[in-house]
Amino acid sequence: MVFPTLSVFSLGSFLGYSVIVLGVTRRRLIGSSTLGLITTAVDVIWIALIVFSTGGTRTPFFFYYSFPVITASIRWGLKGSLPVAFVGVLLYGMVRLTLAAESMDSPLGIDTLLVRSLYLIVLACIFGYVSEFEKVQNQRLLALSRTAGQSAALDERRRITFELHDGILQTLATLILRLEGCGRRLPDSQHDLANELRSLEDLTRDSMKEIRQFLAGQTTQRLTAGTLVEKLREEARFLRDGMGLDVILESEPEELSLAAETEREIYYVLREALTNVTRHSHASKVDIHLTQKNGRLAGSLSDNGVGFHAGQHKSETGLGLTAMEQRIKKIGGELIVESTPGSGTKITFLVPAASQPELASNTASPSAV
Repeated sequence: MVFPTLSVFSLGSFLGYSVIVLGVTRRRLIGSSTLGLITTAVDVIWIALIVFSTGGTRTPFFFYYSFPVITASIRWGLKGSLPVAFVGVLLYGMVRLTLAAESMDSPLGIDTLLVRSLYLIVLACIFGYVSEFEKVQNQRLLALSRTAGQSAALDERRRITFELHDGILQTLATLILRLEGCGRRLPDSQHDLANELRSLEDLTRDSMKEIRQFLAGQTTQRLTAGTLVEKLREEARFLRDGMGLDVILESEPEELSLAAETEREIYYVLREALTNVTRHSHASKVDIHLTQKNGRLAGSLSDNGVGFHAGQHKSETGLGLTAMEQRIKKIGGELIVESTPGSGTKITFLVPAASQPELASNTASPSAV
């Protein structure tokens, strides 16, 4: 029994439905798992309608049932392909029972029904097994890929470790020995110089320790939380006593309340700026201002040095300036460098403080160090 109008409608609408599903898939309008369940259910029902309208038990479109079976096996393996195949067999059997009795032709033999049903179930088993095997192999390949990546990273870390050990670390170790030797040869009267040499020894040892921690994959923490102003004052005293550079540090409030990461990055930025002053600016005075207010930290560092063309300097040798900008951006802030030849340099930044100061005092406390 054939229903020409229904068969034309079912075949045509199935084509339109396929185009819609293709568009939805490309635009990702529905989640892949939800879309898979919907399309598999609709496919089975729609194909049953096509089978019903194009000849019932003698339809030439029985093989259409293979499509939802294959797609279900790709999505879910045997857990998907076998249920879809059994549903297809059930619907096909219902079509046979309802239409064969009304058909004027001879009924479809039970052997043909069994052969077609077994064909669909065997097909579901084969594709389900192949799909699951492929998924297992892909998972193994992914695990091997991750292992290979980790092994390559470990090999590279070992290579860098050996190179640094044979280069920088040995140089630092030699420097410590020479400093110790200089300290032993100094007369007792030169107490200050001997203390300075011991300070250099400690600094070199700390640098070696930090390098070893980095190479071992450990987190390095050179700044204790809540000690930003204290560490900056230590840097300022060293520049004053060792290099004759007058550093004025002002903090409002005197004790800042900052997130640990913010405090660490600000310290590195200001230390880099001070290093640039001592190396390039030929300045005699540096002013540092830090102000925490309304959940933000504003900072500036200015010197009375020779200055430079900011854009030209950055493009040629601006690794330090680039690192400073990246550190400020890392904590959500902005850094500005202003400088002209003969007029000194000023660096300003504004970053989120991430926490409010606990002290109520808002008066500036300048401290010349």
